[in-house]
Amino acid sequence: MDKTWRKGYGLEIPAQAPTLVMSSKFYRNQSRENWHAHEAAQLLFCTRGVVRVLTPQSSWTLGPLRAIWLPSDCPHELHALGDIQVLNLYMDRHSGDAFWPECHSLHVSPLMNELLQNLLLAQTATSANPSRAALIVPLLFDELKNTPDSPVCKLPLPTDRRLLSICELMLATPDNNATLDFWGNKVGASSRTLTRLFREQTGMTFARWRQQLRLSEAIAQLAQGDTVMSVANKLGYHSPSAFISMFKKSLGETPQRYLRT
Repeated sequence: MDKTWRKGYGLEIPAQAPTLVMSSKFYRNQSRENWHAHEAAQLLFCTRGVVRVLTPQSSWTLGPLRAIWLPSDCPHELHALGDIQVLNLYMDRHSGDAFWPECHSLHVSPLMNELLQNLLLAQTATSANPSRAALIVPLLFDELKNTPDSPVCKLPLPTDRRLLSICELMLATPDNNATLDFWGNKVGASSRTLTRLFREQTGMTFARWRQQLRLSEAIAQLAQGDTVMSVANKLGYHSPSAFISMFKKSLGETPQRYLRT
């Protein structure tokens, strides 16, 4: 096995071989890794807790066993929403090009989880086992390619300065019910213009974007121990059942099941 190493962001990644490198890391609540990028492609997911990953285009809020694929050289930032355990798979650029050219969300199946955990053991145990790792890799690649997309809370971020200003203000106050007419007066644009820009730059209506924002905030608050009733009240829902219905419609599961490891 090649023993030439290069260092980056606290992780030693081999310059040539092996193709895949695993790492596991624990983060305390509210800790973060600031903006950075890797030459390697990266698969990142929480084995415990909830993580928020920011990219230049979107904010992704991922519950347990929901993963994000970050292609080579993709800038990103990580926020821990509660105490979390993160598992990372780093893949060389050539191998990563066989998967997704852009950020992509997926569900970590039980088989994929076991393969990744065993690959981590094969690479980091006291007596590393390259031959075992070599057996795991082909099946892991096949599982990755055949894993369906996973519903996750993805919040697209616009580039228009007026729209971005509105989004930043709403991110600070997710329970805000102000209309586009109100925001238009704030930033000097008509509600018609803002409506068009929201669709063009986020792929969502303003109402849908605000719902995704509240969903992201709800996951963050639930991950840090707030009750469903408390979160529903904070975000302006008339009842916990209305909030649970919205959550299940968006993510396919109730809040309790979604956050269950």
